[in-house]
Amino acid sequence: MKINVQQATLIKRYKRFLADVIVENGTTTTIHVANTGAMSGCATPNDTVFYSISENKKRKYPFSWEVSQTAEQHWICVNTIRANQLVEEALNNQKIIELQNYTALKREVTYGNEGSKVDFYLIDEQNNETFIEVKSVTLLEEQQGYFPDAKTERGQKHLRELMEVVEQGKRAVLLFAVLHSGINSVKAAAHIDSKYATLLSLAKEKGVEVIAYQANFEKKLDSIYITLENPLSVK
Repeated sequence: MKINVQQATLIKRYKRFLADVIVENGTTTTIHVANTGAMSGCATPNDTVFYSISENKKRKYPFSWEVSQTAEQHWICVNTIRANQLVEEALNNQKIIELQNYTALKREVTYGNEGSKVDFYLIDEQNNETFIEVKSVTLLEEQQGYFPDAKTERGQKHLRELMEVVEQGKRAVLLFAVLHSGINSVKAAAHIDSKYATLLSLAKEKGVEVIAYQANFEKKLDSIYITLENPLSVK
């Protein structure tokens, strides 16, 4: 994935969807933040911000925060919309070893008793069905990556839905898209959402496959290239 970006310095994030930054000409402006999470460790004042520019003239805030570079030189994609885009690109390029050789891919397919829409639905040559939920991981604490970074009833619901898929004899996969270059493994954040951690353990016992892939970042001139291609362990 190629994202054309401009560079700025972060002042602060606030109201969840807004952040103030200093752009390269020295002026201060407000940019949009496409992230509903806590963004712990991803929004430290004075971090470098890379933002894209929308061509939609109706937008109140045409700049969108895409990527951060921290003082530790870690790269973080904070735009959670990119997670599914990166996963789809990786699936189509056969980069996810566990999810290769499918014949059909659909997005946002309704499933389960709680009215969820699965991120990706795959069918292989034998008409076997695979349901994939994607979760973006950016929380790094003491050299360990965690999910979630805030309590998530939605995430809990998705785990219940995936367990239901397995009970129906179909394949269910939880894919952690790790969008932080400093994370080397993923673990359930029991200290943040103990119910999610318990459900994740139960889901694995029931047969839900849990995998993680890390993004690779490369900056060239005014563009950042991101690919999801590095498998990580899930503790």
